[in-house]
Amino acid sequence: MLSKGKWRAHVCVDGVRRTRLFPTRRAARDWAARTEYEIHNSSTIASGTLFGDVLDRYAREVSPAKRSHAWEVRRIERFRSDPLAAIPIGELTAGDIALWRGDRLRDVSAATVLRDMNLLGAVLTQARREWHLIEKSPLPDVRRPKAAPPRDRLPTADEFERLAIAAGTDLARPTARALHAFLFACETAMRAGEIVGLTWGHIDLEARVAHLPMTKNGRPRDVPMTGAAVELPGQLPRCDPVFGLSSARLDALWRKLRDRALVAGPRFHDSRAYALTNLSRRVDVMTLTKISGHRDLKILLNTYYRETAADIAKRLG
Repeated sequence: MLSKGKWRAHVCVDGVRRTRLFPTRRAARDWAARTEYEIHNSSTIASGTLFGDVLDRYAREVSPAKRSHAWEVRRIERFRSDPLAAIPIGELTAGDIALWRGDRLRDVSAATVLRDMNLLGAVLTQARREWHLIEKSPLPDVRRPKAAPPRDRLPTADEFERLAIAAGTDLARPTARALHAFLFACETAMRAGEIVGLTWGHIDLEARVAHLPMTKNGRPRDVPMTGAAVELPGQLPRCDPVFGLSSARLDALWRKLRDRALVAGPRFHDSRAYALTNLSRRVDVMTLTKISGHRDLKILLNTYYRETAADIAKRLG
């Protein structure tokens, strides 16, 4: 059919309708024939798509809309080097994924493998529900590794002292600011990414509130600050963002500082548990969830509240 100097091809097969404009009649007929074949054999063609190509499509079309976009793209790049990527998605089995899981567990922790499996699950669900490449995901038939129990230790007074000596007092130096960020986290329970993104425009020193426009759970949060937390930013050289560090820089500096201080135990994220454990002695649990931003009370209590039975006994009198 001629339309404005072009040929429009129409295809209707098994209720599936498609149409397109072409500059020539031959191009329109070729497209129509190819499209009819693809519709008739859609399941065979789809299932033959390599899983690596499905991962790439997910990285292009789905990941950019997520806050975890950068992490997902990095992981998908890593998946592309795994044997899984060379398997057609229609032939991917639970056994293939189980074999990958076993190999991966020899290199990384169970928690890392669980995160990877969550990403695989999201890709396979997208392939099934939205792209109709498979009728069933093989992932539910794969046993998930058991995650290690949550950490149950907090930074000690000796570790704080060693870190302070190693960092020094010159806050013009990034290593000292890295420790300052850790101390700020120990007062506010803010995450490292929230701290490095903190600007002066989002701190109200008079009201003692730090506003976080976007957090890990995708929502803004206002964080009340202790008196010590209010003092810490004011001791820094004036710059914006407040701590003058990126997430990658803070991570590298923290590891360097730990090594220099000869302390192997504390992780930067332990500051969140340290703060919430201390704050739990001063506020009720519902107020604590508002400070931390947790929507699941079980995660707060099981992962971040680390007061020992002996500490509780002392408070009981």
